Amino acid sequence: MKEPEIIHYKGKSIVYLNFTNMRNKDEIIALEDKGAEYIRKQAPNSALTLTNMENMFFNNEIKSYFADVVKGNAPYVKAGAVLGMSGLISIMYNAFLQLTGRNIKAFKTKEEALEYLASFS
Repeated sequence: MKEPEIIHYKGKSIVYLNFTNMRNKDEIIALEDKGAEYIRKQAPNSALTLTNMENMFFNNEIKSYFADVVKGNAPYVKAGAVLGMSGLISIMYNAFLQLTGRNIKAFKTKEEALEYLASFS
């Protein structure tokens, strides 16, 4: 079972949720829950998050679940970035942002996303 990771990059601590190649809905939800548990223990408006969704199983049920969790995380998150959006995930992404009211930037590479997140003071 995957766990949230903390990436230390240019003096910043970034919560990394790596859903890469995850195909099991229950495991995806479990990782999202663990990430939310960690994020919600942080000071308000302080967490930096990076989510990798490359080749992850995704459907409407997971989209709705993620939307609820991301909304609940909002008070604790300063900035968020996402990687690996393709297929159904990329189609649903804009609707997801509208549902959550969050501005989570999409990037093609992990390095670009880390640079973006490291720019926040």
